[in-house]
Amino acid sequence: MEIGYWLSSEEHAPQDLVAHAKAAEDAGFEHLVISDHFHPWVDEQGHAPFVWSVIGGIAATTERIRLGTGVTCPLIRIHPAIVAQAAATSATMMNGRFFLGVGTGENLNEHVLGDKWPRPDVRLQMLEEAVDAIRQLWEGDYQTVRSTHYTVEQARLYTLPEEPPPIVIAAAATNAAQLAGEKGDGLMATSPDEEVVQEYRKAGGGGPMYGKVTGCFASSREQALRLARKRWPNMALGGSLSQDLALPRDFEAATQTVREEDLEEALVLGDDAGAWREKVDEWRDAGFTHLTLHSIAPEQREFVEFAAQFVT
Repeated sequence: MEIGYWLSSEEHAPQDLVAHAKAAEDAGFEHLVISDHFHPWVDEQGHAPFVWSVIGGIAATTERIRLGTGVTCPLIRIHPAIVAQAAATSATMMNGRFFLGVGTGENLNEHVLGDKWPRPDVRLQMLEEAVDAIRQLWEGDYQTVRSTHYTVEQARLYTLPEEPPPIVIAAAATNAAQLAGEKGDGLMATSPDEEVVQEYRKAGGGGPMYGKVTGCFASSREQALRLARKRWPNMALGGSLSQDLALPRDFEAATQTVREEDLEEALVLGDDAGAWREKVDEWRDAGFTHLTLHSIAPEQREFVEFAAQFVT
């Protein structure tokens, strides 16, 4: 399984994300995944830079490491035609080192233009149409799209990479896994769910499967729990709240009753390499081929050095 490093746009300034990407490359990581947000989950996280600008900085300062978005929502806030252009430019700058990760998004980011937040089944339909539109625009020449949710009128992308970047589709449920198998070049998941893997493969998916281990790297388990409660309480939310709440203050209100102990099972806590390895093995055992490591602690340099042991 290939180990990568997670760039959390919600927690770090753009120049720091670029520096972290370079540090991860220097430490031997094989790939990066960067989150794409308009808002952080809670104000304490403090950031949400425009991901496509950050990708330009990473392209200019790295040479080997691959990078994908985790994930971009091409449904509402950004039209799929614009995502197609942004991804084509990124792939051109990174010379084959970029992949486009897409998903159905969260109301937290997508409500900002005043659009209604659609039901899950509608969002999945929109995602399928968006992927089709993006691929059509990557064919070059003038393209027109008239689908249920999107119109593209005589649009041509003049800057295209030699080969179109892979599209990796995020899935937390079996219907999204089916879409990833049918329309995607890979799968991205939020938990090592073997049923999601099976549905992806059953639908014809044979590409890479990306996962993520999130933890709080700190000198003690107690310090990690305190940081986690402060910086990442949203990890304790269940159900569809993470997709449906609209503002960071809504997440803060929803997590007021979250206790430190409520986060114990959701995150890897501290600097015990065995605990991190156990979570890594869960994803490997479920069949995932790629895994990023993410620490919610503010300091990342020490974590990069610590996490590099899992690359080999």
